[in-house]
Amino acid sequence: MGPDVSGREGVAVTAPGEDFAERPDRQGGFNQMSAQRIVVVGAGFAGLKCVQRLERELKDELARNEVEIVVVNPHDYMLYLPLLPQVAAGVITAQSVTVPLPRAIKRAQRLPGQVVGLDLERKVAVVKKISEDVVDLPYDRLVIAAGSVTRQFDIKGLEEHGLGMKNLGEAAYLRDHVLSQLELANASTDPEERAARCGFVVVGGGYAGTETAACLELLTDAAMKRFPRLDPTLVKWTLVDIAPRLMPELGQRLGEEALDLLRRRGIGIRLETGVEEVTDSSVTLTDGSTIPTKTLVWTAGVTASPLVKMLGVELVRGRVKCGTDLRLEGYEDVFVLGDAAAVPDLTADPPGSALCPPTAQHATRQAVIAADNVVASLRGQPLREYKHHDLGLVVDLGGTQAVAHPLKLRLTGVIAQAVTRGYHLYALPLQRTRMRVIFNWILHLFGGDDFIRIGFLAGRKSETSSFEETRDYLSEEEMAKRATAAS
Repeated sequence: MGPDVSGREGVAVTAPGEDFAERPDRQGGFNQMSAQRIVVVGAGFAGLKCVQRLERELKDELARNEVEIVVVNPHDYMLYLPLLPQVAAGVITAQSVTVPLPRAIKRAQRLPGQVVGLDLERKVAVVKKISEDVVDLPYDRLVIAAGSVTRQFDIKGLEEHGLGMKNLGEAAYLRDHVLSQLELANASTDPEERAARCGFVVVGGGYAGTETAACLELLTDAAMKRFPRLDPTLVKWTLVDIAPRLMPELGQRLGEEALDLLRRRGIGIRLETGVEEVTDSSVTLTDGSTIPTKTLVWTAGVTASPLVKMLGVELVRGRVKCGTDLRLEGYEDVFVLGDAAAVPDLTADPPGSALCPPTAQHATRQAVIAADNVVASLRGQPLREYKHHDLGLVVDLGGTQAVAHPLKLRLTGVIAQAVTRGYHLYALPLQRTRMRVIFNWILHLFGGDDFIRIGFLAGRKSETSSFEETRDYLSEEEMAKRATAAS
């Protein structure tokens, strides 16, 4: 272990992955001799932006070892989720939607692992490192940006046969799966098997589901020339949603235009319809109909990380209730933001009567306020409130097709696609990442797709709980045992 830069006996945090020992709880600011440790849980949109802001605002204190920032994340990259459908469709590569943390974070220390428990009374985060070791990480300030996971329902067969679309592994798996279904259907002479393998169902009429269906429909359409034995009319995509409208946040007019566009491309739309049962060869809907399919992509919303549901604090719609200053009520040293936080929307009428939606747009802006408030709490300064007027939404429907609603403008077609891709380039944190995405778009435009299955995930189970690692969190009983053992 290297030299202790923290100023605490037995609590060295000098390199990612080193052990973190217990130390007494303390309060106070920069006037004390010991460094104040800020722990950031997660490095997604909210977590990474928060860390970058903290590094900038605490530049001098970091140089004097008066403060240390530790970010805990299982991967060494931030994932740009809005472009995942294009990864699954082969438009851009997986590396292009990742932001390397070693490049994006300059002064904060990275601990590769997952926070599987939080003891707010002892001010300790329990971290399961990627080496499978479980360690206690004490903190002085805690920023919870744990993100979200795929929302599951108690539907027979869903866990066993449903495919998610929330991380790189799921996107890569889905692409391989779709291409393998076409290959197997091309090699089959059984009409029923062909129908099931050529049927694709996406559940969830929000942005993720709509973009996934739209982008992958273009993939299968382009791939048909490689499978001469298959009748193109056999390949059918169906988008299912329980809501009466597609992407209601876009407004009725744009939502209907997107609906008409998808239907003209042959994508079946089943609104006000849910899923009753999923098997390995069919999906039964709540209207009693059955769709032959071996592919069900589940994108019916997200829910906050299981981590926050084990805190024993008040939740609103599954998210942690916090104030407009993003501070957790009753815990002045804990801040919550992003998909894990239920933040009152001060732009609503009346102010605070609604919650900020769990979008990347809000997450990145909450990160700035959260970082500033962490700094203010350390310096004894007043905290700021979070308030942001939504700038609009963009939806990429593949190729030159898109719908967008920026700054209350209604756009469709090529102009909407230009605005959509321009927004993504603006939102990507690093210039290197932007250039990779642009190069991939150009390469795909002129070179097309090779329709290659990577095969890295062959034989792996498709359960979202496996891909999204939602089974690793400690229960309240396990956390209580750790607290008793430490006392």
